[in-house]
Parts: sequence; C-alpha cells; structure tokens
Amino acid sequence: MIKAGIIGSTGYAGQEIVRILLGHKDTEIVWYGSRSFIDQKYYDIFGNMFQLVDAVCMGENLEELTDKVDVVFTATPQGLCASLVNEEILSKVKIIDLSADFRLKDVAVYEKWYKLTHQSPQFIEEAVYGLCELNREKIRNCRLLANPGCYTTCSILSLYPLVKEGLIRANSIIIDAKSGTSGAGRGAKIGNLYCEVNESIKAYGVTTHRHTPEIEEQLGYANGGPITVSFTPHLVPMNRGILVTAYADLQQQIDAEAVRAVYDKYYGNEKFIRMLDPDVCPETRWVEGSNYVDINFKIDYRTNRIIVMGALDNLVKGAAGQAVQNMNLMFGLPEDEGLKMPPLFP
Repeated sequence: MIKAGIIGSTGYAGQEIVRILLGHKDTEIVWYGSRSFIDQKYYDIFGNMFQLVDAVCMGENLEELTDKVDVVFTATPQGLCASLVNEEILSKVKIIDLSADFRLKDVAVYEKWYKLTHQSPQFIEEAVYGLCELNREKIRNCRLLANPGCYTTCSILSLYPLVKEGLIRANSIIIDAKSGTSGAGRGAKIGNLYCEVNESIKAYGVTTHRHTPEIEEQLGYANGGPITVSFTPHLVPMNRGILVTAYADLQQQIDAEAVRAVYDKYYGNEKFIRMLDPDVCPETRWVEGSNYVDINFKIDYRTNRIIVMGALDNLVKGAAGQAVQNMNLMFGLPEDEGLKMPPLFP
C-alpha cells in the first residue's frame, strides 16, 4: 500500500487528488496538508467528503511528512516546492509537483516568466516532465516529477504527432485555448467572482501567459529545435474544462486519412487519448470528470492549413488525474489504476 501525502489538499487540484485516490486500491492518504485550514476537519471544507474523509488538515512541513509517506503531491503555488525540496527529502520519497517549479529546463526562462528566483535549480535537470504518453519510460524511474499544466497538456498532445512527423511548419502554430474558472485556483480574486465571469468570455495573458514557454519547450523537443508559438488563453464561465483549437500551415498537401494514420501511430494504443470519429469536434462536456483527452482535426484544403482540436478536464488530466497516472508509473502499478471513471454527464 502506497502512503501518500498531499500539500495543498484544500485547493481545487488537491481536492481532486483526494477524490481520485479514495478510489485507488493501492494508495492510502495519510497527510492532508493545508496552509489555511490547519486542524480543521477536511469534510468541513469540502462537504462532498463527509463520511469519506475523517482526517484533519495538517501543515506543510515537508520534512516531517517525508517520514510518514512514500509519495508527496505538492499542489501549491509556484515557488513553494522549490523552496522546500532538498536531497535528504528526495532520498526518502518521490515528489510529484503540480506547480511549474521544475517544468522548464532553463532557469532564466522560469525566472523571466514567473517573476521568481528559483530556490533549488540543482534539481531542474533531474526532474522529469510528466506528460505520460510522451515520457513514460523516464517517468518510471524518477524521484522528482514535474506535472504538466492543463493548457500545455491539451496543446502539446493535440499537436505533438504533427510536429514530430514534420507535417506542419512549426513556427506557424497559433493556439486558441479556453478554460473553465477552476483553472485559476480556489483563491478569492475579483476577476473570478460570479458576476465578473457569468455571461462573458475574455482573453487574458495575451502574449504573456506562463504556459507559453512550456508548450514551446516540449514541442521544441519534438521539432528537433526551438520553435515559437502564438498562444492566447480565454476564460469562459464554466467550472471545468480546456478546449484548444490550434492552427498551423501544412508543409505540403496531405489528405485526412494520412494525417489520421500519423495520430494512430502515436496514440493508437493510448488509454487516455481518444481520437474522435471524423467530423466530430471535441467538447469539454464529454471529458468532464475523467482523465481522457479527446482530439480531432480538420484540414482546410483552401488555405492548406490544419485545425487541431483538443478537450480535457483541467482538474483531472490537466492536473490531479495526470499526477495519479504519473504516480502509477513511478510505482510500477497499472497506469489506469484509480482513473477508470467515465466522464460525467450532464
């Protein structure tokens, strides 16, 4: 039985880790970490956990926690995990970090985009980027895992086969992405209040969103060299979901059947990537509450461009579900353990 601790268990992603692990037959949660609700019953914070979790919230003492668990999930703001991790801790436990602290390999890029001084750059090279479908073998043997962001997971998985096979001009990529409000976290912000988001949609972080360098770095590996993308996120008035619509110029004329064969080459055996039937566009409602990514594409023969679409639940495959999928790989368990739940509807 894997003993797990969660730092940041009272945020949206942390609570989703709890929800998933309660259905995981090989894992026991022994530490519900929180900065704001220490000594409070977990079910008093999340009423859905009444009679399911009787534990009280504990603090963020990573050194104490590592003596009690096998794996630590850090579902915390940028900078915290990097400030806490050290060699002694990593010698005892595996860490799955849901923040961006170890996603980017260039410290200068991290510090530029996140406006933070990195507190433990000595571990960046060791950290494995936890996009399961692309880095599965590296994930199996790592002790420090950087769980990808929600926009990035959807964007990278949607585009990866096209970039890897050289079917598109990599520097022509334009990504239009939309997210539900839970993507901004549980903290109180005026811009996320009901009256501020209801009956409205807005672009934000235009040219400056922090997931941009993460997308560029990972697609750059597929491209065999640096690429630059245009990425614009939007906030929509729904609880969960990411929808990515990406546009790119094709290198040459190609038919849909050939493109479909490329996607099947990379994803044909993937449990959590669903290539939809032709002419079916992904929708966030069909992945809600699940670890699935739905992907499809259309070729615009008039402009010789391809339009790629992807949808996922930002709190599951975009955060907690992917973290558990990574944990399964790191401990040699079936990759889908605890993640077999079908999407919710309505």
